[in-house]
Amino acid sequence: MVERRPPVPARGSLLVPLGGFAVSVAGAVALTIVYAAGGNAQAEGVFLALALGGVGFGVVTWCKRLMPDDIVVEDRPSPASPPGDVDQVVDELADAQTMDRRNLLGTGLVVALGGLGVAALLPIRSLGPRPGRGLKSTPYAAGGLRLVDESGVPVTTDRLAPNGVLTVFPEGYVGREDAQTLLLNLADDRFVPEPGREDWTVDGYVAYSKVCTHAGCPVGLFEERLGTLLCPCHQSTFDVLHGAEPVFGPATRPLPQLPLDADGDQLVARGDFSAPIGPGFWDRDR
Repeated sequence: MVERRPPVPARGSLLVPLGGFAVSVAGAVALTIVYAAGGNAQAEGVFLALALGGVGFGVVTWCKRLMPDDIVVEDRPSPASPPGDVDQVVDELADAQTMDRRNLLGTGLVVALGGLGVAALLPIRSLGPRPGRGLKSTPYAAGGLRLVDESGVPVTTDRLAPNGVLTVFPEGYVGREDAQTLLLNLADDRFVPEPGREDWTVDGYVAYSKVCTHAGCPVGLFEERLGTLLCPCHQSTFDVLHGAEPVFGPATRPLPQLPLDADGDQLVARGDFSAPIGPGFWDRDR
């Protein structure tokens, strides 16, 4: 029987993988500090490389220097372990120096991976605040807000010529991306209201969200003869005479419609759009 004992590490062999783990921890800590201080792409890249490289270097040198790599062939006539082998295993498990060395390396690896994990979690902060229900409602939800143009001037019922188009916002929210609205004066009998929206227009005025339901680009090119709105980004086309349903391009959902009313000669929004604006998202219909 060939007796196999754990290799005796050379002086300093233990320090090499531990040094790699220490470099990884230092890189992770430095990455955390730089990110928290405002960030620097070049420095963050260097420290991330040190954090990842330190772990890799430590694991590789641990295996190369401290793990047995010899090939031993042993004839074993019986599956039962001889008493001598049992005693050897017991002695090795009782060897405090061997166990302490393994525990130290294991602890170093865990600390290095833990520091790297903490540093990897920090960029989550860059995702910004949780959207909550911000994607599902706009300032129009308050109801009764007057429509104003980009200068903040209220829009009256005589503002647009037939087939005219104007970008409007709810009063107090000029420039708000999710509230940008296209107001059209469809002064003909071709407009067919959607079921349940027969009273959503005022004297031929109809309003739709200006945010394309495909990729969120601003829709704004009105083709008067066909009664369609075109998104310039990917050529999605919406039929404003029939609920702004998509008739061409990649968009699959209609532009949400805004319910209108009149306060004297001024146009107001009765409430929010008929559906969440813009492209789809995972819980849009929940």
